[in-house]
Amino acid sequence: MFCENPIKRRVSRRIMVGKVAVGGDAPVSVQSMTNTETTDVAATVAQIQALENAGADIVRVSVPTLEAAEAFGKIKQQVSLPLVTDIHFDYKIALRVAELGADCLRINPGNIGREDRVRAVVEAARDRGISIRIGVNAGSLEKDLQKKYGEPSPEALVESALRHIDILNKLDFQDFKVSVKASDVFMAVAAYRQLAKLIDQPLHLGITEAGSLRSGAVKSAIGLGMLLAEGIGDTIRVSLAADPVEEVRVGFDILKALHVRSKGINLIACPSCSRQEFNVIATVNALEQRLEDIKEPLDVAVIGCCVNGPGEAKAAHVGLAGGNPSLLYINGKPDHKVSNEQLADEIERVVRGELQRRREQGETPPGKKVFPIKQTG
Repeated sequence: MFCENPIKRRVSRRIMVGKVAVGGDAPVSVQSMTNTETTDVAATVAQIQALENAGADIVRVSVPTLEAAEAFGKIKQQVSLPLVTDIHFDYKIALRVAELGADCLRINPGNIGREDRVRAVVEAARDRGISIRIGVNAGSLEKDLQKKYGEPSPEALVESALRHIDILNKLDFQDFKVSVKASDVFMAVAAYRQLAKLIDQPLHLGITEAGSLRSGAVKSAIGLGMLLAEGIGDTIRVSLAADPVEEVRVGFDILKALHVRSKGINLIACPSCSRQEFNVIATVNALEQRLEDIKEPLDVAVIGCCVNGPGEAKAAHVGLAGGNPSLLYINGKPDHKVSNEQLADEIERVVRGELQRRREQGETPPGKKVFPIKQTG
């Protein structure tokens, strides 16, 4: 029932952000960013740990002052995820967080100032094996580019990125990734498409300032989905005016929908109609909350009637076809009937039992094709 994945991934240079590989044949990683005051060490550590529990691969932390840099050092000692430090203008902050264990510096070389300061930051990164992220945003383009283009455009974003890239090239530093973000989906997509043809460094995808949880998730799914479907993108951040944990969840949902990466439960559910034999929406909402701690990939189908139910249930690892009572399938085969009053409890029990069985027997999920991402260059 599942189609072969047609995506051919753009060939990119592989860099490291701490222990996480970005680019090359590494899985597309999912990032988020803390929104706590960095100087509030306890709150920031708690949020990073929540992001880790949600499955985040990398977390970015804003470091606007030297005081925040010192707080970052304390934060770094208490977490295990790779941390990217977000820095603007002040090279002294970059030098200090490099000393304190930053895994990546999000810093635009052209904004640092004098050549000797840029060189000092780059050498600090080189000496400590720290990568750099060049981050270009439509809302903060250089004044001369604003004047040249009149307004933000894909061409302006790419020209800005190439300026910063040229600085790193002249310093013979290649361990960097690049983003060219805009809040407009088509502008961002066009900029990434252009840049993907000009450099071989990994690309950090994002639709910046995308909006609230619902609208931002939609914009991000469209924009990032267009690029990922073309094989463009090595790491993603979904920018939402919401709890950062939601950014991670939406990010993985995008990757799962494209069969780019599987992590956690892939919940397949009907929208429900008058044919439903039980309350589909309530059951699915309950399962989503109950199963969000699971990191292993597993397809779970919850279908409210016997029209599409058996087909979807057979194709999933654990599936339910609505009836009175409903019929539960495990790995494509009918297993047992379930009272409609006990659906969420029984599906959760079966899912966790199936995962435990696989762990004990060393099995990989059956019943679904493997979707290798083909490289193209």
